[in-house]
Amino acid sequence: MAGLEKPTRGTIEINGVKIDKLNERQLTRFRQRHVGFIFQSYNLLPTLSALENVSLPLTFRRVPKKLRDKQAAQMLKAVGLERYVKHRPSQMSGGQQQRVGIARAYVTKAPIIFADEPTGNLDTKTTQDVINLMLKMAKDNNQTMIIVTHDPQIAKYANRVIHLQDGNIIKIEENQPFKEDTNEI
Repeated sequence: MAGLEKPTRGTIEINGVKIDKLNERQLTRFRQRHVGFIFQSYNLLPTLSALENVSLPLTFRRVPKKLRDKQAAQMLKAVGLERYVKHRPSQMSGGQQQRVGIARAYVTKAPIIFADEPTGNLDTKTTQDVINLMLKMAKDNNQTMIIVTHDPQIAKYANRVIHLQDGNIIKIEENQPFKEDTNEI
């Protein structure tokens, strides 16, 4: 859906843009402006600090360093990591690294956030904290969040669940609106 791979058939259209028809340069620009990513394995650059990892998408948007550092610091504070701005990924727990990844995805205020198994490497308590944080930030910023998960407990947080099997949609479920701070996981 984010254009990382070309579909074998059909069309992917987001806000009137047929992204499957874009070339690599156009896709890169589209993702820079419209998409944030949260990965299961965090995908943080090990040689960069938390602040530098979060500010990276702003670098690609040519935001001046002083402003991007300020915005990255604000986002790290929003995810509860204001004391970790100078820490490298190896100096943080898995939950802290995922929060850096979340801050990086949200720092550009992209209208769409793709999260690929964002809690797959986390314990139950951290999973609940991280999913609540992601949903709160998406709601606060009026962003669409698309989560790929195998975990039925995480799927309960979604407004709509699309079940896929072998690349085909087998079922679509509409869920009740999300209630923050439930202890259902």
